[in-house]
Amino acid sequence: MTGIHDLSLFVGAGLLLNITPGPDMAYIAARAAAGGFRDGAAATFGITAGCVVHTIAAALGLSALLATSAAAFEIVKWLGAAYLLYLGVKLLAGSARAKPALGARPLLPPARVTRILREGFVINVFNPKVALFFLAFLPQFIAVDAPAKAWSFVLLGCLFNFNSLFVNLPVAWLASRAGRGLRESARAARWLTGAVGALFVLLAARLATLQRT
Repeated sequence: MTGIHDLSLFVGAGLLLNITPGPDMAYIAARAAAGGFRDGAAATFGITAGCVVHTIAAALGLSALLATSAAAFEIVKWLGAAYLLYLGVKLLAGSARAKPALGARPLLPPARVTRILREGFVINVFNPKVALFFLAFLPQFIAVDAPAKAWSFVLLGCLFNFNSLFVNLPVAWLASRAGRGLRESARAARWLTGAVGALFVLLAARLATLQRT
């Protein structure tokens, strides 16, 4: 009815692709290490929400625009890079200004969940490579004569996004455990904030140099 085939292969391939390290996983790990599992989980759900947008865009054919239009690809790419750069510079500046009191060992001040959700969402939505991935990956599991290709795109995209939680949430938990000792030290917390900011700047540079292939 949906025209979907080789579903077990799709699930297996999707999990393997999610395990592969990339910008999304780096963002989740950085947020979890800096702010704990809550922040990592918020980053995970923000990125997942962004993937839902890419799923709908693929179903409507909007992702094809990025694949065929160099101008559209460049606009989305530079918007994403600018946002990552803004986040990175902001964190680096905050780390440089912070002056922990002597003898104090405060935890790294947590960011608001809504802010992290928004960050993850925007970072994912403005990564044109994700849009092209959905456009290239999902059709392989949809029959050419499927009666409702758009509906098939949505079903597969939702399944892919749901399965990604089984990878990204454990990554957030592991990163939060790894960063626990650092968060309990004021000096280390400053360093960790700066490291996350530097990571965002590097991700911005990586996105800015992305080529449409």
